[in-house]
Amino acid sequence: MKFKPLDSWNSQTGLRQVTILATIFFIVVLIFSIIRYESLLSTYDHGLFNQVFWNSVHGNFFQSSMSSAASSASLMDRQLSYPSYIHLGQHFVIDFLIWMPIYALFPSPITLIVLQVALIAAAGIVLYFLARHYLSVPVSVMIVASYYGANGVIGPTLGNFYEHCQIPLFIFSLLLALEKQRWSLFWLFALLTLGTREDAGISLFGIGAYLIVSRRYPRAGLALCALSFSYVVFVTNTIMPMFSADNSRLYIANYFRKFVKTENPSTLELLWAILTQPQIIVEVFFKDASRRILYLLGHWLPLAFVPVITPSAWLMTVFPLMVLLLQVFNQAATSINTRYTFAVIPGLFYGTILWWSQHQDKFQPRFHRFWIGCIGLSLLLTYTSNPGRALYFISPYSFQPWVYQSLPAQLGHAANVKKVFSLIPQDASVSTSGYIVSHLSGRRNLIRLEVMQMKDEAGKVVAVDYALLDLWQLQQNNLKAPIDRGRVRGGVRFTDEALRIGAYGIAEVLDGVVLVQKGITSKPEVLAAWSKLRQEIAPLMK
Repeated sequence: MKFKPLDSWNSQTGLRQVTILATIFFIVVLIFSIIRYESLLSTYDHGLFNQVFWNSVHGNFFQSSMSSAASSASLMDRQLSYPSYIHLGQHFVIDFLIWMPIYALFPSPITLIVLQVALIAAAGIVLYFLARHYLSVPVSVMIVASYYGANGVIGPTLGNFYEHCQIPLFIFSLLLALEKQRWSLFWLFALLTLGTREDAGISLFGIGAYLIVSRRYPRAGLALCALSFSYVVFVTNTIMPMFSADNSRLYIANYFRKFVKTENPSTLELLWAILTQPQIIVEVFFKDASRRILYLLGHWLPLAFVPVITPSAWLMTVFPLMVLLLQVFNQAATSINTRYTFAVIPGLFYGTILWWSQHQDKFQPRFHRFWIGCIGLSLLLTYTSNPGRALYFISPYSFQPWVYQSLPAQLGHAANVKKVFSLIPQDASVSTSGYIVSHLSGRRNLIRLEVMQMKDEAGKVVAVDYALLDLWQLQQNNLKAPIDRGRVRGGVRFTDEALRIGAYGIAEVLDGVVLVQKGITSKPEVLAAWSKLRQEIAPLMK
């Protein structure tokens, strides 16, 4: 985008520039996100959330057999999945109710992709008006350009749909309402932010702390801190355990294992453990300090490193950052391309706006060029990191060894997979792998591959009707990650066991895709095709 001379910018010019930026962001990110989906690169969680929406609009609110498969009962206690499991035990995502009417009109995993990109793009527009409350048009536009060019914004948006995508829009709207002293809207957006997920209150707590320390609105700050803290504690310790123990067993106990030793810790236990063990905080940070420092640099880069010297930005982001930086056993927490960055983004940008409100004289042509260079570097790093593999056809997954897949080859294979999809009835139960899950998630009974049984609506153990695995995607020339070798072995073992017990046969083998069906006898030509495929992938079984 070509900028006009700074002294010629007016409000109309600024809004036009921001609208262009938002439109470019929306179109480009949406195109790459849909290509990623159609290339079968959306993973398990995208299908999980689509199934939550699909079940909800069919009257089974927040239920998901895939959430059940990802629960502590399934992963830790080896219990079978069931379709009526309620996802709210894992994450309290009641704001999904807002978007369900839209999903009911367009019930598809692509709807969630459009929704995510639209929410993030809309947040940038609100950010502009927030910046304009304090800043000149040129600085405000640069703030928005930083947002749309941030690796921490683009990367997660290109990935799976997650509830976190609502956070920037709601918090930027809350902050704009604060500046306009529209208190009813301020508290409305506070409630909407809390409803995104159970821990979103941590970001609000940071904003409340800023309002107190800065003495701008100390009573509102105290109320916001009290509301957010009480909400997090109440929901995680009283409401969510009514559905399952997953929040404490899967997330708190695993991600913060350095701090808590019990199997089922509460959020209050975790908070006390962190406050009383500062030596572990130091140990955790320095154990992988380079990764954490690079994560912070990735956040600061598109804003020309202004947040580094901004006390308000530190104060508003320290609480969500601590939650992320102290997670030893969840490397995704400190990856700039994951959804967790959305908890940090609002405080980071608002703090930067406040700093510029006191230093607009420093916005000189030389710094303007430096800032543009920082945004450009952020875009370059986003490209090279290939977030969510969405850029796979223009950015190799690996240079050493060379791993690259062309767009026609990937989409051609996806077309063959969809031919196999068509053989599965809509009401059939299916066990399949993460790459395929989202495309089959508009159904009641769907579980992860390598499990051949689940519980039905009555709680009776039943064998799944179909199993679908894609070995083409995991073959030597198409390997996307080291873990894929394990998936190859698991998928082959699954098929071998299904044939061994005699209750299943192979219905189709096409382009490395294998469809296993209950109650049939494999045709000789199909069985021969499976044997040939199995020999081809034998090296990956070692």
